[in-house]
Amino acid sequence: MQFEDLKIIEPILKALKEEKYSVPTDIQEKAIPLILDRKDVLGSAQTGTGKTAAFAIPILQHLFLDRQQQNSPRKINALIITPTRELAIQIAESFSTYGRYTGLKNTVVFGGVKQGNQTDALQRGVDILVATPGRLLDLMDQGFVRLNNIEYFVLDEADRMLDMGFIHDIKKIIAKLPAKRQSLFFSATMPNNIVGLSRKILKNPIKVDVSPISSTADTIQQYLYYTNKSTKKDLLNHILRDRKIDQVLLFSRTKHGADRITRDLKKERIKAAAIHGDKAQNARQKVLQQFKDGEIRVLVATDIAARGIDIDKLGYVINYDIPNIAETYVHRIGRCGRAGDEGISISICEPEENGYIKEIEKLIDQKIEVVNDNPFPQTDRPMNTKEKQEFEKEKNRRKQEFFAAKNKSRAKSPKGGNRGRFN
Repeated sequence: MQFEDLKIIEPILKALKEEKYSVPTDIQEKAIPLILDRKDVLGSAQTGTGKTAAFAIPILQHLFLDRQQQNSPRKINALIITPTRELAIQIAESFSTYGRYTGLKNTVVFGGVKQGNQTDALQRGVDILVATPGRLLDLMDQGFVRLNNIEYFVLDEADRMLDMGFIHDIKKIIAKLPAKRQSLFFSATMPNNIVGLSRKILKNPIKVDVSPISSTADTIQQYLYYTNKSTKKDLLNHILRDRKIDQVLLFSRTKHGADRITRDLKKERIKAAAIHGDKAQNARQKVLQQFKDGEIRVLVATDIAARGIDIDKLGYVINYDIPNIAETYVHRIGRCGRAGDEGISISICEPEENGYIKEIEKLIDQKIEVVNDNPFPQTDRPMNTKEKQEFEKEKNRRKQEFFAAKNKSRAKSPKGGNRGRFN
């Protein structure tokens, strides 16, 4: 199937052709006709499946055709809510890309920066607003945003939104929306609390389900290096001597680790930068843009900071630290090999992480190919009883930290939602 087969109007098709997009992804093929038919959609899809285009293209088409029939001042007719600033910016960029020939205007609002530029854009008039929950409510309270003209509403990354403590903010926003609207709801997972929230937002939705969490894209080649903790840095330098590996998103478990890895790479004259929660928002955006522009070869990120990062044609992901939650591995490597493009995932495993690899392989139901041409091989011996006990103890500790962090983020906003660092 081609995009032309989805009854997309010429101004949008022209933009898609310029971006060399001709074949829709699964989520696009399933969702676009339903949204064009003005159905509410409940989409189960991960980041990287092409879901932004799946809702952006039909919303642009609806608004373009609606605007041809009226000549009134611009009002906010479409609202997209998303949990992080990075993701909000990328969604707005997608609307600008696909809608460049429609004459429609969009803007993005998020916290962590001064609001002047955002309010100026709103006062000039926009058709589409992309927002994080906290800043949107602030601007609503100040009278800069009114939602009474919303015809199209999207709640994106709903499960992540709830994990970050935004449930109360979301409910406040929904209460201000017109009852008559088309609503679209996207979430990577569908636990009971997400299904319950979707019932409050959607009317007779049609469910679209793609890319379950346990699967990795067929377009991603996965490789595994076993090494020792003391030789991890040397192995990474060895891997990066291959100049074909030109744009790498590298994952570190901690912010401190991300900074250390970046310093080590710079000593090897490898252009690298770290992105994590301790970095100022403007600095994070600058680094991300430099990475997209090819000025930085290796972007070192923590899992939280990488949320929402969407880089077209990203070829390489390196797991410098193996995640202790198997699902995290799937999310990490899903940053490459998107929308049918090929990607390569490289994992560097030290002895205490061997158990994590087994859990990952069990989840994805496949063996990760081990690279034997390795100048820094892991000591070839099984863990003894004491080491196994220490591994299980460390694994349980990290899992407790992981879930404690999630519970803490929920607890931050019993009344007003978490409008903190990632909002």
